[in-house]
Amino acid sequence: ESTGHSSFPVRNKVTSPVLNRSGSGSRLSPLTTPPCERTPHMTLSLQEILIVGSACEQAKFSELTMDMFRMLQTLEREPTDAIHPMIGHPMAHGGPHDASPAASRMPPYGVPGSKGYVENGDRRAMRDNPHKYLLYKPSLSQLMVFLSSGFKELPPGGALLLYMSADGCFSTTKHPQDYGYELGGLATSVKRDAVDSGLSVRGKSSAGYKEPHCLYPGDLYPYTRRPLFIIIDSDNSFVFQHIPRLYAVIRVPLLLTAFGGTNASCFVVAICRYFGQPLVILMSPQDIPANYQADLQHHGSLFTLFLHSPMTAMCYICNVGDVPIHHWERCQSYVDRFVTEASRLVTRCRMDEIEQGIGYIDSSYVQFFGDDFLRTLILRFVFCDVALRLHRGFRGRHQRPRCEPPLPGPELLEHPSLAH
Repeated sequence: ESTGHSSFPVRNKVTSPVLNRSGSGSRLSPLTTPPCERTPHMTLSLQEILIVGSACEQAKFSELTMDMFRMLQTLEREPTDAIHPMIGHPMAHGGPHDASPAASRMPPYGVPGSKGYVENGDRRAMRDNPHKYLLYKPSLSQLMVFLSSGFKELPPGGALLLYMSADGCFSTTKHPQDYGYELGGLATSVKRDAVDSGLSVRGKSSAGYKEPHCLYPGDLYPYTRRPLFIIIDSDNSFVFQHIPRLYAVIRVPLLLTAFGGTNASCFVVAICRYFGQPLVILMSPQDIPANYQADLQHHGSLFTLFLHSPMTAMCYICNVGDVPIHHWERCQSYVDRFVTEASRLVTRCRMDEIEQGIGYIDSSYVQFFGDDFLRTLILRFVFCDVALRLHRGFRGRHQRPRCEPPLPGPELLEHPSLAH
């Protein structure tokens, strides 16, 4: 497809040299980092990342699916001469990746899965990008080993990110009691005997025991002992909003004037997490309109595309193909204004209000918001939610993303300043 000098195909935006030269590349840079009014409570930084691709029938090269590649680029900084002395090396742009959960290792500069480490004696000081594990269709045991390794390597104040692009395992239990395991999960490796288990892949029903090659929400429960940021892109993503939580019954004295003004006690159910650590879960829509399904199944998920390049995803759902460069830059400025305003809405809620229970946003978002990568993902999630809510083609209740803890509607997702 020829585009001349004045326009470019939106689908090829990821590798467009014109866009990379104009500062609109997919990697994070000082020009593309969302602004933030920082507070003393924004102390967490993203240190360890697991990028897992298990989706079937998705385009891939080497052992990277399209979703994995997009997320990998999203979680990289644009290299500079000052930060990366190896900038001229052909493998320098790949950033730090790892393919084995070693107890102590230097992040290699190389292609995904590289085993060639760069020994410079200073792991943290030299690393501008978080350390990453890239897993293509791993078994459940492999996934848990790498997840445990990332968990172990977290320094104080560090956060772990788990991104999974996978097909859903669907439960046949009619009356679930354990939401951590009885609503299904994600397929980590597709086995021929999957249909013989108690779960089914892509809706095939069967009765019996749990699928052993399925990642359940309950499997992630132990890892909530440290700050954890989860992104689930699947047709069964919403089950991860049920990661086990503690329901505590608290006795609160209240003055009940309606009953003669005497002191009485009221039992209030409070929801909190066992370990008191920040936890955010971003979940993709479980369904998309039929006219998008065939193309997106092969070329990557719409949700991941929104997290990678909101402007490209917006053009796609609006059936916009070739875009003149000057129009692209103008539209990108509108996206930047949206992100700036959304950032302002998030940070205007003070931490002392949140701790008193009168803040409208969960404290986990505030604590993660100080990290450039996590802030970018949160704000692009907001853009995705607003864009799909306003799009007349996405009307189904499963055609919009969800998050846990829920982001507020009137104060953020439905705020007038984000929809004009």
